[in-house]
Order: sequence, then C-alpha cells, then structure tokens
Amino acid sequence: MENKRAKTDEEEVYKTGKRTKKTNKKKKKKHIILKIFIVLITIIVILAGAIAGYIYSLMSRIDHDNIDKNEIEINEGVETATGYRNILLLGVDSRQNDYSGALSDSIMIVSINQDTKKVKIASVYRDSYLKIGNSFDKITHAFAKGGAKLSLSSINTNLDLDLTEYVAINFQVVVDIVDAVGGVRKDITSEEVKYINNYIKEINNVTGHHSSQITKAGTYDLDGVQALAYSRIRYTAGGDYKRTERQREILDLVFEKVKKMNVVQLNNIAGKVLDEVSTNIPTNQILGLLSQVASYDIEETTGWPGDVKGYQPGKVWYGAPVNLEKQVVNLHKFLFDEENYEPSQAVKTISDALIKETGYK
Repeated sequence: MENKRAKTDEEEVYKTGKRTKKTNKKKKKKHIILKIFIVLITIIVILAGAIAGYIYSLMSRIDHDNIDKNEIEINEGVETATGYRNILLLGVDSRQNDYSGALSDSIMIVSINQDTKKVKIASVYRDSYLKIGNSFDKITHAFAKGGAKLSLSSINTNLDLDLTEYVAINFQVVVDIVDAVGGVRKDITSEEVKYINNYIKEINNVTGHHSSQITKAGTYDLDGVQALAYSRIRYTAGGDYKRTERQREILDLVFEKVKKMNVVQLNNIAGKVLDEVSTNIPTNQILGLLSQVASYDIEETTGWPGDVKGYQPGKVWYGAPVNLEKQVVNLHKFLFDEENYEPSQAVKTISDALIKETGYK
C-alpha cells in the first residue's frame, strides 16, 4: 500500500541528502536571525565599554588625593557605629583648583545610614576653638596648615570620629552646580539684602559671571553666584552659626533637584565640576555612591557645637565649645542615635584643657 503520509522536509534531507527550497529558506532565515543577534550583542558590549570608558574618563578628571589612611589620627577605641558611612565635606576658600594653603570655610560631616539611606549632616563652625596638632586654633585653619589629612585628623581627635574619606570643593563648583540644576528658590530677608550684594559683586569678579544684585526682600530663584553669596552671609543675627544653616539649606535644595535628574543631565553637571573636586574616595566607590543618590534622603541637619561662647585671648575671636565632652556626646546622639555615648580619654583630656584655658565649663 502506498504511504500517503507527506514526507517532511527533514525526512527528504535525510533520505536524499538534498534540501528543498523551503528548507533552504528556513535555514537562511535562522542564519540571518543569528547574525542579527550577534551584531546586537556586539553593539551592546561596545556601548557598555564606551559608557564605562566615558564614565571613568570623567572620574579621572577628579583630583584624587592618595592619603595614607594609616596616617589619619583616630582616638584609641573609637569606631563608627555599624552601618554608617561618614564623609567630610569641605568647602574651601579657593578661587583656583589649587587648594594648598586655603581655609576650609565650610566643614560638614555627612553621615549616611546605609541601611535606611537616610543622611544626616552636621556643620562644624569654622571658628570653633579646637586642638589642631599640638595647639588650639580655629578648625578652619587645619586645612590651610595640613590639607585634608590634618582636617580629618583634627575632626576625629576632637569629636571622637574615625573619618578617613573627604570631598573638597571650591567656590566655582557651587556656582556651576546650582546653575546646572536651574537655580534654587529661596526667601531673602531685608537683613540678608544688606550683605548679599557685596558677596555677589565679589563672586562675579572672581568667576567672570554677571549675576544681578538683589535690591529688596522677597522670594527669588537664585542662580549659582547668588546662591553662593547667600550661603556666605555671616554678619546677620546668628553670625557664623546662621551661615552654616544657609549652607546646608542650599545643599539640601540642590540635592533634591539632582535626585530628579536623568543621566544626560547628571553627565552635564559632572563635565562642568569634576575638574574642581578633590577627594580620596576611589573611583569605583564614587560611582557606587552616585548610583544610589536617588535613594538617599537628607533627614536632618544641625550645627556643631550646640553650645559655644566667644573667646578672645588677643585680637582674634574664637568660638569655644562649652564643655567639649558634652558636645561630643550630643553629636554622637544626633549622627548615630547613640544614647549615653562615653567619650574617649583623648576627648576628655582636650575638654579639660579647654575648660582650664577658657574658663567655660
């Protein structure tokens, strides 16, 4: 009996060793699909490499400071609470990319809770009378005397921290970042108007910008120059303590805008400011921090020390912490939610020396 079952193409190939036109078409189609797939994979790999190369080329523009972390002073027995990453942010009074010999007008301890992604910031007042090396001086002078390494060591030994990472930026960075995010909206009081324009004029001269003056109190969309001028005001009520609050306000406003930016916008900012950043954080870790920036929230900010009195043994005015030991306890409670923190013997010794010299208990 004749087998009426139609032979498949593959049966024909098996029996005759020849492929039908239909079979050849299928094979050709499969080859085309495979080629397209290979091309796509190749393009993806090339693009991934190009993007990685581009990012690393951007990161290479940062001034990486190869500080030997073993040379950064940390009080004996001090260890940061588990789950926190702490970075010292320094705003350096430098109009150039060369930071040597400059004062750190803005000093912020940025504490990131890596579990909750909550960020707390404590500004250390620039005029704080603390131990720098073997003598007492304004903490702002630490950077001028010994750069980031001495700043880190001085903050650590006076505040019982174990900071080993820092980021330093200059005036131009603040201007560029604020401009790149489209400015920040702020209320300017009549008292602030009295001082802000002198700073605007100075910053315009230094940076080559032409930002306008602010003539009356009101709500403004501040550009980079105006925002920097606002954050430098220190002669209103509250003095330097109010100034650090203004600095944290601008940082918070910029941070909230950066979180909402896309990759192209972030690359635009990076391209403008990286040449003016100095840090000892490795490139791969910077990329890790940037990749998580959208998940971070600035939960709370404060100024430190919380209780301070003017101390003027000569012509220079200093801000002396009233009982350093107590102020360190308060700082650890704020940053790490540590109840009843016990300061190190080193802090107790510095605190006693301050009390003996200033008379402030």
